[in-house]
Amino acid sequence: MIDLDDMDRDIIRALMRDATQSATVIGQGLGLSQPATWRRINRLKQAGVLRANRLVLDKEKLGFGVTVFLGVKLAMKGRVSLEDFERAVSAIPEVQTIEHILGLYDYRLKVVARDISDFERVLRRRIMTLPGAGEVEANVLLSEERLTGPL
Repeated sequence: MIDLDDMDRDIIRALMRDATQSATVIGQGLGLSQPATWRRINRLKQAGVLRANRLVLDKEKLGFGVTVFLGVKLAMKGRVSLEDFERAVSAIPEVQTIEHILGLYDYRLKVVARDISDFERVLRRRIMTLPGAGEVEANVLLSEERLTGPL
């Protein structure tokens, strides 16, 4: 764990709002010079606090109007390895995230589809045929608010 001061947290918040900002722009907003801002950003990257810049796509504009979260319970624990299930589900392009969780379900999947009938096709033909797939619970996303995180 790295010690973060208030300026580090402010830099992280600025990058969370827009990771394409330059050190100059961030520094100007925080009253910090460009070299000092750059050094802090570089230190945060080297410490692993800042791991990646990500591109955020508008799924609806790309034709994917439905997002569904699936809870998947494996039917035959021990007979199908977790790696086999994860490898197979990773090959489904509509599956955006795969989370191995503790609780009622073994996995939580985030699935995008063009519409409900497209989701049904993905569910029946792709997800339910996965090795070890058992009980599945679907929750359709109605709306989403992006929070800035714990800082």
